[in-house]
Amino acid sequence: MPEVVLIVDDDPVQRRLLEAMVQRFGYQPMVAESGDAAIALLIGPEAPRIDGVVLDLVMPDLDGLGVLARMREAGLNIPVIVQTAHGGIDNVVSAMRSGAIDFVVKPASVERLQVSLRNALTTKALAGELQRLKRKHNGTLSIADVITRSSAMQPVLKAAEKAAASAIPVLIEGESGVGKELIARAIHGSGTRRAKPFVAVNCGALPENLVESILFGHEKGAFTGATEKHTGKFVEADGGTLFLDEVGELPGPAQVKLLRALQEGEIEPVGGHRSVKVDVRIISATNRDLIADVKAGRFREDLFYRLHVFPISVPPLRSRRDDIPELARHFLTRIVAEESKRIRAISSSGIALLAAYHWPGNVRQLENAIFRAVVLADGEEIGINEFPQVAAQVAADAPFTQPLIEPSPAMVSSWPETESARHVATPVAHSLPLTDARGDVRPLDDIERDAIRFAISHYRGQMSEVARRLRIGRSTLYRKLEGLGLGEDVAAQ
Repeated sequence: MPEVVLIVDDDPVQRRLLEAMVQRFGYQPMVAESGDAAIALLIGPEAPRIDGVVLDLVMPDLDGLGVLARMREAGLNIPVIVQTAHGGIDNVVSAMRSGAIDFVVKPASVERLQVSLRNALTTKALAGELQRLKRKHNGTLSIADVITRSSAMQPVLKAAEKAAASAIPVLIEGESGVGKELIARAIHGSGTRRAKPFVAVNCGALPENLVESILFGHEKGAFTGATEKHTGKFVEADGGTLFLDEVGELPGPAQVKLLRALQEGEIEPVGGHRSVKVDVRIISATNRDLIADVKAGRFREDLFYRLHVFPISVPPLRSRRDDIPELARHFLTRIVAEESKRIRAISSSGIALLAAYHWPGNVRQLENAIFRAVVLADGEEIGINEFPQVAAQVAADAPFTQPLIEPSPAMVSSWPETESARHVATPVAHSLPLTDARGDVRPLDDIERDAIRFAISHYRGQMSEVARRLRIGRSTLYRKLEGLGLGEDVAAQ
């Protein structure tokens, strides 16, 4: 889903012009006819995601400065571009002091508004990413920093909030690459131990003969090569959180000592003669079916129940496709900054391609795909040509009659010969055809008419819900209904 830009203007002509511009720039427009309507969208109980605002300064009732003041009171950090027909220096100063990020004079040129929006959204994304990285480094990454728009992730975040308010042992379950460590860091950063260490250990990467030494420490001379004393991960995490990633990979002897550490709150270093008290909150993670491992005798049942006190299951990326565009833009912002490249966005066709892929490697694979695309890109925008492997797999796994994207010659050449020959296949459920019976692209009005008709049917004529899901205001929806000749269809609902 593209970034959502809220247009606030009491002039219907200006709203339509701005809406067309914003849509042309590749963003999703949303409109409000007044300052009060804008505030209802921005801070209402079911406020939609809004990434930027184009705000008229002079409006009846609640004007632009009033909207900025209300946003500041609510703690909203959404970039606002103010526009007005009165370009005096006093208006500029007042708007900037009230929190506006830029200022344009009516009638704003297409180029001026496009550059302003692009800079505002890029600055916001980069600032957010820098703050997120800083909080991750400081151990204060919170649950609010988890990037998600999917309803499938809401139970995960709610469970994480409850776990953060306690010292209860947490077991995070999920496929490799779904972000289990991110959830663990968010729980730690949202709890009372956030000022203490967060120590992560990948149990699957530990040499079997050194597992106990790494976790619990060792005394000098405890074994060949132990030339000095080592405290171990439990002592490092004392007072904070110890994250045991892939805990199902621990060998049997280490499982016994881990169980004792959890039961007694103390550890015994290798070669030591007395126990050491530790105060550690345990969060563990696994991509295995630990219950099956318990039944097979590969994992201790008593340890399983010590760890499995508060389980949290993170869904795979293919089950939360709404997150793909947001995560892709998040990775793009960070990687572009790291690589010092002038890439501003992923094209709509590129986003559609990413959303169509099933991502067996989950979020980690998506991040690597974006990294590769950034390195391959020559222009300012990443498109389907920068994702040849993803495109080939999408074509092999789920070819469809009317593609979500128009394949380029480079993309088609990357497919297997059999896929290039049989690109036409079964259509995706609920897909809208982009071409007519002659193979010509359908007029935009026809496609929009079908999309709105489907939305009205899908939400059983609940026009508020239809408008919200289409990311437009109700007035815009009704105007489109009249313009597209759908008024009778609504009356028949």
